[in-house]
Amino acid sequence: MTTLGRRSSTFTRLLRHGFTDPSAAERLLESAELAPIRNDPVLLEALGATADPDLALQGLVRLLEAQPEDTPRRELLDTLIAAKPLRDRLLGVLGASAALGDHLARHPRDWHALVMYEPRDLHPGVEEFERGLAEATDPVALRVAYRRCLLSIAARDVCGTTDLAQTAAELADLATATLRAALAIASAAAPDDAALCRLAVIAMGKCGGHELNYVSDVDVIFVGEAAEGADEGKAVRAATKLAAHMMRICSETTVEGSIWPVDANLRPEGRNGPLVRTLASHLAYYQRWAKTWEFQALLKARPVAGDLALGAEYVDALEPLVWKVAERENFVTDVQKMRRRVVENIPVTEIDRELKLAPGGLRDVEFAVQLLQLVHGRADTSLRSGTTLVALEALAAGGYVGREDAARLDDAYRFLRTMEHRIQLYRLRRTHLVPVEEADLRRLGRSMGLRTDPVAELNREWKRHATVVRRLHEKLFYRPLLDAVAQLAPGETRLSPQAARERLVALGYIDPAAALRHIEALASGVTRKAAIQRTLLPVLLGWFADSADPDAGLLNFRKVSDALGKTPWYLRLLRDEGAAAENLARVLSAGRLAPDLLMRAPEAVALLGDGDGGSGLEPRERAHLDQEILAAVGRADDADQAVTFARGVRRRELFRTAAFDIVGSYGTETQPVEADQGALVDRVGGAVSDLTAATLAGTLRAVVRAGWGDTLPTRFAVIGMGRFGGHELGYGSDADVLFVHEPREGVPEREASEAANKVVSEMRRLLQVASSDPPLLIDADLRPEGKSGPLVRSLNSYEAYYRRWSLVWESQALLRAEPVAGDEELGRRFIELIDPLRYPAEGLGDDAVREIRRLKARMESERLPRGADPTLHTKLGRGGLSDVEWTVQLMQLQHGWAEPGLRTTRTRAGLAAACAAELISVEDASILDEAWVLATRVRNAVMLVRGRAGDTFPSDPRELAAVGRYLGYGPGHVGDMLDDYRRTTRRARGVVDVLFYGA
Repeated sequence: MTTLGRRSSTFTRLLRHGFTDPSAAERLLESAELAPIRNDPVLLEALGATADPDLALQGLVRLLEAQPEDTPRRELLDTLIAAKPLRDRLLGVLGASAALGDHLARHPRDWHALVMYEPRDLHPGVEEFERGLAEATDPVALRVAYRRCLLSIAARDVCGTTDLAQTAAELADLATATLRAALAIASAAAPDDAALCRLAVIAMGKCGGHELNYVSDVDVIFVGEAAEGADEGKAVRAATKLAAHMMRICSETTVEGSIWPVDANLRPEGRNGPLVRTLASHLAYYQRWAKTWEFQALLKARPVAGDLALGAEYVDALEPLVWKVAERENFVTDVQKMRRRVVENIPVTEIDRELKLAPGGLRDVEFAVQLLQLVHGRADTSLRSGTTLVALEALAAGGYVGREDAARLDDAYRFLRTMEHRIQLYRLRRTHLVPVEEADLRRLGRSMGLRTDPVAELNREWKRHATVVRRLHEKLFYRPLLDAVAQLAPGETRLSPQAARERLVALGYIDPAAALRHIEALASGVTRKAAIQRTLLPVLLGWFADSADPDAGLLNFRKVSDALGKTPWYLRLLRDEGAAAENLARVLSAGRLAPDLLMRAPEAVALLGDGDGGSGLEPRERAHLDQEILAAVGRADDADQAVTFARGVRRRELFRTAAFDIVGSYGTETQPVEADQGALVDRVGGAVSDLTAATLAGTLRAVVRAGWGDTLPTRFAVIGMGRFGGHELGYGSDADVLFVHEPREGVPEREASEAANKVVSEMRRLLQVASSDPPLLIDADLRPEGKSGPLVRSLNSYEAYYRRWSLVWESQALLRAEPVAGDEELGRRFIELIDPLRYPAEGLGDDAVREIRRLKARMESERLPRGADPTLHTKLGRGGLSDVEWTVQLMQLQHGWAEPGLRTTRTRAGLAAACAAELISVEDASILDEAWVLATRVRNAVMLVRGRAGDTFPSDPRELAAVGRYLGYGPGHVGDMLDDYRRTTRRARGVVDVLFYGA
């Protein structure tokens, strides 16, 4: 019983001290090696203070077992109990790192590296580490010596003797000493090569920034020059051999493992470029070919090994180029795009565990700091540090970042980097993924001082800091712009006007002075409105900068805010509804059309909110539009008032559709870019067509009520033609229509005709009256006899004309005819009348086919505007809308009588039906569909950007860039957009030549 009681007591004590496997721990404590100190309370207390007491105890027993004889074992035990510094260091390392425990078991005398506790040992530098590696003359000995030095760094780290920044600096200094030792070994192996050249090793990345991880690639660049009297070519070849050997010494796996990979891929041309270049060659490359990210990488360049004088020459030569990079066009966009690309490449299964690269991770902090350094470092040399935390402190001191924001970011960065260190320290493996196993998370949490509930506390703190980073890293760039023009808290340093202008120019603002005035007007003051604006603006400015015209976005936002700023819901909507603010930013900076529509009735900004389940921007169905417009018409006092309301609904719904289109094309943080661009085109075309039809229906009802009460003397229908009938209207399209009527029983033909003509005349007048709403132009030129014929015909008149006089082009035009408003029965009978014309039995004869081809060729030669580039004209150009539509319509005229699927007014549906009927191959159908969708999107984009319709790409560079942004092309890729358009339409024209012209 005594034994059981004693065992139970030990078991309980072990649990209390943090052991997770008390039974195994008891067995280890009973081992002979621990007999002299087994009952010493100091041991259990010290083990319980480690990150993983079980791992620490296991490592201690292995270390004792590895001692060669009793004397050194007794020495270790005595020192362990008597010397608290050693006890804390040794057990702290054993409880945090299984890999270093393995090293001590292989090299049992290395525990002596932890005994010394003199002040000079607390913060060693490169010289101290060089002494520690001095006796290593081969790769294996170098690895052993490296791990011995690493032991002391890890011990100071886990015991809290050094903080994160000091630990990272020591790791970088150890890497520097190791590179020097490796180069010395390589030089000793090839003295002739060493004599021929001067070789400088430039540290990049975290090593260059003096902020290295426990396990990380050590990024380097090599610079070589000929020794005095040596041939340059031979010298560079010799330097290349030395550099390659040095890299192998560090990277290759031996019986003692490897140290870390040495990565030279940041050099000019990356893996495809020479490993070693002369200084002149480096300079020539960076002056002519280097991309923005390469200059960003040079922020951390630091000579560390080899010929340090040559390394200093390299840094001095390239430094002026680094600080000019912010002057590059699209500089900020390039940097931000690279950051987004990094995030997009993270595997979906890892993004929630990714500590470094995921949103809210370490890379967000580093990118934000580097971006600010590059913008302001040219004028302020205090910002030119390669160390992230040092640079962040300098940015705060100079007013480039708010002090509070900088402090919170510093705290988050230290926490996340410490997590990264502890994760890597356990196995000494390069990883940035947070573990998933409970035991690993527990060890990680305890290693960071979280002892009450390590796993829960760790996850809570990790997510909290990641959220801070995610929220701050964007506004970090923009918030000081507000401070530059607003009252600051006591002690804050203001961003100078010049620095604010530099930052705005870097963001793409053409008129930074005007932008600062807008910011001041929006954010100054002590009102609640100004306070909310100060919260919103840092994020909005970033979204504006992501567009082709940030100046317009900010100006439009000021106009909307001036109009709605006093309403209680406006700023609350932007602040509280996740989608509203970003949707508004996208819409206001995408071009002129949507902002113009919004400015006429700013309350429509409410549509940009999340709505019912996020559907606020979804275009409304025709039935809903009819219901709203017809109800309002019924309440109106007269036709003018009724149509004014109908046009107001049309303006609001045009804005909704334009916003839906823009957000779908640009994408937002919560809603990706619409993957199916054809579906987006169909939605927009259908929405604008339904809206036009509902407006016409409401106007018709208003005119009839005002002139004749409930019943017009003649039945009346509006037939949509062209793009209107095909549900393919663009934002700037006229409404192509035919008007048809049929006298009611007992009404004379003349009276009925006069009434119908009055209706048409009044509809056209009301829909074009000058007002704040855009006019709706009605085009009836496709009627029989064109402009020379009557505007309205009776059904019998249409029947007589088509029976006697109809031409083949009219049959083709009628392929798009579809009733859109008015008497449904009359509309159906009109369609029955024209079906034999547009789907002629047995198809078209040869003469009719030749006539259609002749008309098409004539149109191409005569109607293309003078000076227009036929390869870029979306309507009449090569492979454009006309080519595709006429090809589809020819198949409909020839085969519609036999293939019911071809009896549609819609181009894409007709093309799909032709493919299903095997009238066109799947490949050719896909080529035509792609060209038609692209040309339609270009037309929509031109209207959205310029605010007026156009069939060609804009000539203004900013407008052209905005069209490119809508089509998914980033800054600087306008040429790619035009090339892609030409390529797509050229392929389409090849299909048209075969199918339409029979070439």
